Amino acid sequence: MVPLAKKIEELTLLFEISTTLNKSRKIKDVLNPILQLIFDHTSMVRGSITILNRANSEILTQEAYGLTDEEKKRGIYKIGEGITGEVIENEKPIIIPKVSEEPKFLDRTKARTDNSQEISFLCVPIKYDEEVIGTLSIDRPEGTLVDLEDNIQLLEIIGNMIAQTVKAHQEESEELERLQEENMRLHGELEDIYTPTNIIGTSKAMRSVYTLISHVADTESTVLIRGESGVGKELVANAIHYSSNRRDKAFIKINCSALPDTLIESELFGHEKGSYTGATEQRIGRFEAANGGTIFLDELGDIPLSTQVKILRVLQEKEIERLGSSVTTKVDVRIIAATNCDLEELIKKNEFREDLFYRVNVFPIHVPPLKDRKSDILLLADYFIEKFAKKNNKPVKRISTSSIDMLMSYHWPGNVRELENVIERASILCNDGVIYGFHLPATLQTPESSCTEAKGHLNNILDKVEKEIIFDTLKMSNGNITKAAELLGVTERIMGLRVKKYNLDLKLFKQK
Repeated sequence: MVPLAKKIEELTLLFEISTTLNKSRKIKDVLNPILQLIFDHTSMVRGSITILNRANSEILTQEAYGLTDEEKKRGIYKIGEGITGEVIENEKPIIIPKVSEEPKFLDRTKARTDNSQEISFLCVPIKYDEEVIGTLSIDRPEGTLVDLEDNIQLLEIIGNMIAQTVKAHQEESEELERLQEENMRLHGELEDIYTPTNIIGTSKAMRSVYTLISHVADTESTVLIRGESGVGKELVANAIHYSSNRRDKAFIKINCSALPDTLIESELFGHEKGSYTGATEQRIGRFEAANGGTIFLDELGDIPLSTQVKILRVLQEKEIERLGSSVTTKVDVRIIAATNCDLEELIKKNEFREDLFYRVNVFPIHVPPLKDRKSDILLLADYFIEKFAKKNNKPVKRISTSSIDMLMSYHWPGNVRELENVIERASILCNDGVIYGFHLPATLQTPESSCTEAKGHLNNILDKVEKEIIFDTLKMSNGNITKAAELLGVTERIMGLRVKKYNLDLKLFKQK
């Protein structure tokens, strides 16, 4: 029979554990205090709570009493490994009367270096809904079998009491680990994303283009780049060639729309001396010049039907004939084509060969218009500002807020090429290192962006310009009217009147 005093001590322990559990469900606030309570009310020397990680079958020492942090870190087991692993595997408590005589006792933590006192080890499974989720174990001085069995019963009760808290932490830990692994995987995928060095843009639309480039670059497939004029189709062609295994070979570009029909065949395939009036000597064509490398046929839709037949032959047979010659020449050339035409519509009008379309449309890449990648506008603007600052020796420090609004609200029918021209013009016009709205062309001066009516008077326009300059000066001066007036060369009184006129809140300009 258990002595009354001991029974009272155990009931007191269980009551205090229950009180602790009611205070908080956070494992850090509960389990360590519970181990402390077990130490205070029993003969425990050391104690630990382990939790099973179901994803990797590792049993980790979650909380411990009487162990250093380093010893606690070493307390890692696999299912079936050591006494702790065996308790998890068999779902039954284990009593080791003398750890010095038990070969299965691994002493993984290396905490039991004092051999002057024989130690008993007791370990019980922690179960939740009949599933083992961890263990509760203690070291205590060697005792009788009756004492040890009494301790085991007490530990099983405590294990049942803390099971819900341990389960919550198990799920929390596994979810955290899953999120960390997912985060690492996503970071890895981001690092693996191919980004051409010659193209500016981080928008989702452009990342899709980069993915297609990375897939097709090292293949021999023909690529058809489609998109509006000015979107940067040639840059995509460059990125494909210089990322391919042909990067060290020739990359020949030809704008098919820039050549008259009478010369395009000679340019592409070459000619023999005397093959036509003016052919005073033999000349190799672009396909021969690109042998071993890549040829870029820009504006493919403008090639005449008679020449389309010969390009089809290059794609099918990898051979050409110079004008005026019957000798066939083999060429190893990869073809990248580009067009802003609706080739399907041209096929319906019998202006483009259907068989050639299917030959070049092996791997289509659509380059989005600038209006569909507005998050790239400021990146491109900054790039062009830096470019023209070096070219024209006119450094630009920043773009005003209203100018940014105008750039972002414009629909950019001319795409990136139009943006480049706009920034070059504005860079030339600005004199104080800032691009203001009035430096941008009239096409960008919409009612929405300039805050003027469609039929506004001159005063409206002047007020708009004045407000923009004052707004930007207050930003530079951190909302200090005196400093802003000094920068603009006006009196503080005039500056104050202008701030009041345009209803500007100085608090907005003060840095926090």
